Amino acid sequence: MEINELSLKEKIGQLFMVGINDKTTEQVERLIKEYKIGGVVIYRKNYSNYKEMIELVNNIKTINSKNDIPIFISIDQEGGRVNRMPSEILNIPSATKLANTQNLEIIKESGDIIGTMLRETGISMDYAPILDIKRFDEKHAIGNRCYGENKQDVEKYAIEVMKSIKEKGVIPVVKHFPGHGLTKKDSHFRIPKITEKIENLEKEDMVPFEKAIESGADAIMVGHLILKDIDKKYPASLSKKVIQNYLIEKYNYKGLIITDDLKMMAIRIHYNMNKAVLKAIEAGNDIVMIGLSYNKIKKIIKYITKKVQKGKLSIETINKSIIKIQEMKKKYNVTDEKINGFVIDEINDRIDSLTKQVAK
Repeated sequence: MEINELSLKEKIGQLFMVGINDKTTEQVERLIKEYKIGGVVIYRKNYSNYKEMIELVNNIKTINSKNDIPIFISIDQEGGRVNRMPSEILNIPSATKLANTQNLEIIKESGDIIGTMLRETGISMDYAPILDIKRFDEKHAIGNRCYGENKQDVEKYAIEVMKSIKEKGVIPVVKHFPGHGLTKKDSHFRIPKITEKIENLEKEDMVPFEKAIESGADAIMVGHLILKDIDKKYPASLSKKVIQNYLIEKYNYKGLIITDDLKMMAIRIHYNMNKAVLKAIEAGNDIVMIGLSYNKIKKIIKYITKKVQKGKLSIETINKSIIKIQEMKKKYNVTDEKINGFVIDEINDRIDSLTKQVAK
């Protein structure tokens, strides 16, 4: 579908990545039919087993197949403690355990397995790998999800995982720009603030993202953390100063820019949700992730539509993001074709073999 064939509300709908709150798809179905939303995030709470997971994915594809733009189906699949696959599928070791092997082939294999099982499950986007530097204990919100305690290890290992997932036809979304390494608070509950000078961040925490961009990163997630040296008022995810000045201009990044979930308390406590979404789009995000109900998302889309109609938000900003979204869907051959899924025993054998190699 050409961009000029979309209504204004459908254009805005394409910028939304929405969550499913339970095992029914009723609310998402309404959002797809009424607003042509660009994508959905699925969680482990949405299915009890792999059969149900496949049914959910195929149901979303069927609902969206009446539209001319295929839908992103995305997931948070890292391995370790961030595992969204059903229980009959073995879990991949955490990023820290993988990195501790210092074995690139083992680390690449983990990305290959993730990419394979997601693609064969009909999932087109994965919020992984993490490029944060580990400067905290295991109890931290990021903890053992990191690939190293310095920029060299993170760059060396995480980017290989990114490449492996990408090679399997799944869009890896590296996260959380500009890096959670120096945070102490959990952005699921409050906004972490980083007081470090920006010059130091450019030499350390931002380096893995810079290298990922040089290595072909197609999607980057921006975190809910305030860089006091750049923008004291807004977290990176809502900050034009961070996204425009650094991601787009300094690092010449041209891929998709995605917010971390705006329903997280770090945002909800401090900002009106309508205004948070507006700020996110104005800042330069192409996709707004938001796990709220149909009624709340409907109100937000109406609010953003009015802002465009009144000239408070440029339609060129919306169009630019839609073009990027459509190009990415074409590049990764995202379709609404139904899938059969993978053979569980075959994937489990690969994960079991990987886990044993890590244990050695």
